[in-house]
Amino acid sequence: MTLRPVRVGLQLQPEHADYRSIRRAAAQAEELGVDVLFNWDHFFPLSGNPEGLHFECWTMLAAWAEQTTHVEIGALVSCNSYRNPDLLADMARTVDHISDGRLILGIGSGWFEKDYQEYGYDFGTAGGRLDDLAGALPRIEDRWAKLNPPPTRKIPVLIGGGGEKKTLRLVAKHADIWHSFGDAATIGRKMEILRRHCADVNRDPADIEVSTAVRGNPYEVGPGLRESGASLFTVSAGGPGYDFSDLRAWLSWRDEVNG
Repeated sequence: MTLRPVRVGLQLQPEHADYRSIRRAAAQAEELGVDVLFNWDHFFPLSGNPEGLHFECWTMLAAWAEQTTHVEIGALVSCNSYRNPDLLADMARTVDHISDGRLILGIGSGWFEKDYQEYGYDFGTAGGRLDDLAGALPRIEDRWAKLNPPPTRKIPVLIGGGGEKKTLRLVAKHADIWHSFGDAATIGRKMEILRRHCADVNRDPADIEVSTAVRGNPYEVGPGLRESGASLFTVSAGGPGYDFSDLRAWLSWRDEVNG
């Protein structure tokens, strides 16, 4: 198996910080050499004070597109339930142009019930939300083909989640990047399932970059995750004081592995 080069992402969580701090952290992350800078698509903090400081995902991505110059940017992940799929496609195309072709469209079916309740979206069921995502992905692809001007490139689609029957089949059909959680054994097992879904739709699984959330010592956990198929390793940092010590360690490991 040919291993992809290691890439390192940072999920800069937009909670409990003023925007000046977020802007400064994004600039620092790019200066340190992160490959992908992610935020998330929620309306409230996921930790700490549930009514704490928080900012919206896509307006922030547009700002990052102007602020940064070479790092890829995206949401980890954008919630399909919150926007009409054709609108989301147009938003993504616009941020793609603002960034000169650096956007990744991260998307998932949604899970944080408080967002739905407070903003008036129908929470429904997990299965129903996944079915909605399945219907949205072709609409996004169709809208990109109709927009004038079109996207600057084939916008990479990142699908988040580890559901073996529905989510991984959507990954096989639509994703350029699959993002999940778990140890090396878990990711390795799910990769076998993903390969079967890829065979069903005549897709080469090698075309799909495998992304995973990480923490801790990269020299201890990184090699096993890499052998399981992962190549994009994303650490997270939350406000108000963004601590990049984990990020620095993973960047150093990346540079050693890639030579």
